[in-house]
Amino acid sequence: MWPATLLRMRVLLCPDKFAGTLPAQEVAAAVAEGWRTTTPADELLIRPLADGGPGFVAVLAEALGGRWLSVPTVDPLGRPAVGEILLTDDGTAYLESAQACGLHLLSAAERDPKATTSYGLGLLVAAAVEAGARTVVVGLGGSATNDGGAGMLTALGVTALDEAGRALPYGGAALAAVAALDGAPRLRGATLVAATDVDNPLLGLHGASNVYGPQKGASRADVLLLDAALERWAGVLERELPGCPPGPGALPGGGAAGGLGAAILALGGRCESGVGLVTRAIGLDAALDAADLVITGEGSFDHQSLRGKVVAGVAGAARDRGVPCVVLAGQVSTGRREAAAAGVTEAYSLVEHFGGEERGGLEAALARPAEGLRALGARLARQWSR
Repeated sequence: MWPATLLRMRVLLCPDKFAGTLPAQEVAAAVAEGWRTTTPADELLIRPLADGGPGFVAVLAEALGGRWLSVPTVDPLGRPAVGEILLTDDGTAYLESAQACGLHLLSAAERDPKATTSYGLGLLVAAAVEAGARTVVVGLGGSATNDGGAGMLTALGVTALDEAGRALPYGGAALAAVAALDGAPRLRGATLVAATDVDNPLLGLHGASNVYGPQKGASRADVLLLDAALERWAGVLERELPGCPPGPGALPGGGAAGGLGAAILALGGRCESGVGLVTRAIGLDAALDAADLVITGEGSFDHQSLRGKVVAGVAGAARDRGVPCVVLAGQVSTGRREAAAAGVTEAYSLVEHFGGEERGGLEAALARPAEGLRALGARLARQWSR
């Protein structure tokens, strides 16, 4: 909590990561550095944020402490990878699906949600359970998979079978032939929590395949195939897993991370807001209460940003307190009216700062994000500081 003062501005810096360029901590540090070059006497409180995607566990580790467990796993194509699990004193394990299923682990040519698997995430969950975790919180986001969590279930002891009783190959496309499950999940009584701020269901026009499949490499034909395969998968989950709630294909959050949300719900788990979990851990509400200005941001401020992501949560909380909120992003495509309704006072783009796309602004924003954020931080200080 900041002391009351009439001379200094109290600025809360709480950005998400800029995916593909900077983690949230470095985004906040760059903005703060720029601000201090202009008005060094202002009070800056840095509180990096995350939803369930990459950077989720690192942000929580700063707030919660705990010990790290390094775990061998595999990437979405089955190649060796390493994941990190945060184990806290209260028996909770925190991990990220992106460490094993992440889109960033694949080249553009390798992206194919018909073939990619969530098996590596299952290895991380199993390791957390074997380490004694009673609750396993899985950050969902940034995934390259669309297999409805079938790979994860395989690693946990539940195998998808076809009509002839043969184990299915990995990948979302194979689920078009799923008929049954074999085995029981080896969770040792642990509870699973999906940390996600995506409310999309597993199936349909707003489901995993239609909304997120194309960015993972799916063609229109692939999307139709994958959605039909997941519909069949949802029926098998509901019929064969005792803890599965009715209608898993329509549950909010089930479409997160290519259907990993649905698999966690089918295992008797629950969905929680990743942003909400992080904000509670870092004490964001108290920081917001004391702020004169809030600066948040993310890599792309677009229509999806206002559907429960970090920026939407921060802007809404600032609006409720009557505090102005500025968004910094690599690119901005959200309309002014839509952004204002969500609580965003102003939004600034690195691409525009570097001259716009037609003048190489996109390339510069990707290559020199910290430089651009420092410049925007200084600009905001000149505009806002008393």
